[in-house]
Amino acid sequence: MNKKQLVAAIQSTQSFLCVGLDTDISKLPAHLQNHPDGVFEFNKAIIDATKDHCVSYKINTAFYEAMGLKGWEVMERTLHYIPDTHFTIADAKRGDIGNTSAQYARTFFETLPFDAVTVAPYMGEDSVRPFLEYENKVAIVLGLTSNKGAADFELQQTGSEKLYEKVLRTVSSWGTSDNLMFVVGATQAAELANIRNIIPDHFLLVPGVGAQGGSLKDVSAYGMNNDCGLLVNASRAVIYAGSGEDYATKAQQAAAEYQQEMALYLKK
Repeated sequence: MNKKQLVAAIQSTQSFLCVGLDTDISKLPAHLQNHPDGVFEFNKAIIDATKDHCVSYKINTAFYEAMGLKGWEVMERTLHYIPDTHFTIADAKRGDIGNTSAQYARTFFETLPFDAVTVAPYMGEDSVRPFLEYENKVAIVLGLTSNKGAADFELQQTGSEKLYEKVLRTVSSWGTSDNLMFVVGATQAAELANIRNIIPDHFLLVPGVGAQGGSLKDVSAYGMNNDCGLLVNASRAVIYAGSGEDYATKAQQAAAEYQQEMALYLKK
């Protein structure tokens, strides 16, 4: 799925919701705890329940890698279960020197055919470039994150600008708004107007709404552009909306509530 198709999906669905499949085996409903394929069964039910209310799914690879070989298999099966109508993201936060990054790009764009992968830019252009060489694939670069540690580096002043501003300005010159997106935490909504001045046309992947306390209203007000330009991720607030056998129904209700609110902001 390319940018044009993503924008069309947002318009037709009236949603810019990304559901995060951060599936923690210890948090599965009781009836799935001892199921031999519990994580995949959980993911299938969540996808079936939420696909009409979202445009994207983000798989946090750490939750699957922690399970070893079986986890990688479940991740692959989950990816292939997601409808082709939805934008798929590997939340892997990879970043290394060029030849290693090339293998990471191959992993998440070929072996596991995701549409996008999150990338750490700390090592510079040659660590990001391999991801940008793929047609109709997207590197989602860490810009301004929502964690407390963002103050350690990202928000530090470096000359006339903050470090995250330099990252956005520099990285955006390496590609286009078609093959680059940026991660901006929902709890950093106060910085969104400034971010839009730097990268007016790029999509932003915005985690932190819901369980982490970010405001969907503020993110929409300050971060939306003419193409919407936002993918707002909700993980725990959707997939763990219920903990009983009706977990999928609860997830559907949570996703529908996000979609309904998003539709209002899209109309504005």
